[in-house]
Amino acid sequence: MGAEVSQQKFSGSDRVRFRSQVSRGTDAIARMLTDGLFTDHGRPPEPLLGMEVELNLIGADAEPAMANTTVLEAIADPDFQTELGQFNVEINVSPRPFVGGDTVSLEQTLRTSLNRAEARAASTGNHLVMIGMLPTLRREHFTHQWISTNQRYSVLNEQIFAARGEDLELDIAGVPLSARTSPERLATTSDSILPEAACTSLQLHLRVAPEDFAAHWNAAQSIAGVQVALAGNSPFLAERALWHETRIPVFEQATDTRPLELRNQGVRPRVWFGERWITTIFDLFEENTRYFPALLPVSTDVDPLAELDAGRAPELTELRLHNGTVYRWNRPVYDVIDGHAHLRVENRVLPAGPTVVDVMANAAFYYGVVRGLVEADRPLWSQMSFDAARENLAAGAQWGFDAQLYWPNIGWVSPDELALRRLLPLAEKGLTSFGVSEKARRRYLGVIEGRCATRQTGSVWQRRAVKAREDAGESRRQALHGMLADYTTLMHEGEPVHSWPL
Repeated sequence: MGAEVSQQKFSGSDRVRFRSQVSRGTDAIARMLTDGLFTDHGRPPEPLLGMEVELNLIGADAEPAMANTTVLEAIADPDFQTELGQFNVEINVSPRPFVGGDTVSLEQTLRTSLNRAEARAASTGNHLVMIGMLPTLRREHFTHQWISTNQRYSVLNEQIFAARGEDLELDIAGVPLSARTSPERLATTSDSILPEAACTSLQLHLRVAPEDFAAHWNAAQSIAGVQVALAGNSPFLAERALWHETRIPVFEQATDTRPLELRNQGVRPRVWFGERWITTIFDLFEENTRYFPALLPVSTDVDPLAELDAGRAPELTELRLHNGTVYRWNRPVYDVIDGHAHLRVENRVLPAGPTVVDVMANAAFYYGVVRGLVEADRPLWSQMSFDAARENLAAGAQWGFDAQLYWPNIGWVSPDELALRRLLPLAEKGLTSFGVSEKARRRYLGVIEGRCATRQTGSVWQRRAVKAREDAGESRRQALHGMLADYTTLMHEGEPVHSWPL
């Protein structure tokens, strides 16, 4: 959810002070790296799997339900929190060891928690849906009145529009539903950042030693395109059939603080893949400080360098707040737990859903492939340009299994063939290295293999289901509502999406 922000107006001096504090925080990171002051310095930490899953709320009619305050009161669980839109909530899954049978127990814990939350939400007349993008959202749902009551979101909305100076633009050309249909296009404007709330994600955290951070971040960047192609679950927005993973362009455009003139000048976007492989986590924090003005310049009186001099791990409140408003697809995270500082890679490219086992399979594939790449004799990123990785993300998000991705020593390849030939065996090795049980490896990687064999992701199933309903005479709106009702039923039944019937 992010830090609480109560201040609504910011002066020039607020911004100058915040910039200074962020800069001193960056200096503190550099000193901590040099002096080996992170808890995990010099040894690999116990592998911990942590995740955040964003959820949508619907009523009995499959329409978005602007009811997160009511639903959260009914759920009454601190693991569930508010999100940007009133039709969103988020569940935070506490980190736990990624070894032995604990991975399967995490699946059971997540399923139990979601089932309990759904039962309590249903008592209010609302329901939880785990999906990358709610297909019944329309343009009228993006007005300012539907922003959550948390002050942080209103302030963030005001600051983005103050920086931009004009309405946000969404312009996305879609992928045809079939060979006989034309591509659809969404071209609209919004006077709020609520289109961002349409993008409901699975966010995966991996704690790493500081000297290993660059390798893990580079590995995560290199597989982003494959991740979204194999896990797409966001094909519809505003009654248009768009990309297989429409979250990617919507999130990029919905938080863009740059008017056209700044885009033409090459100013970097806040939703950013990046522009180079890195050699240290410091590269990312330095870029965030150098390139991006503050959106929420709220400062404390704590000097992070003085904290280091006193022998304490600094909280780096300003740096963390600023870092949270630069939306990298793989984000560096600095955190302090019980007085000890550590670093995490936060992977943000995946959509939520469709089922708990699909979520776990996406997580296992990511963690396994990243570990396999990090342990490889020759780093993949030494054989692949950064531009190729960025282009893979766009292609995988747009075309899903029909994308052509570039991969070293193979050339151009479809995501399913790449996974079957190279990445699933690599994920198996990586998960084994993590200490994940054979039962868990077989269960979750088998789901990814099943998707590749059937070429069916959540996005493919949604597109096929809507096309079948339209062929039977339903309007687009009827087809989307009927499809979502069927999706919700199958989601609760819990079988992986590659086995779902139409």
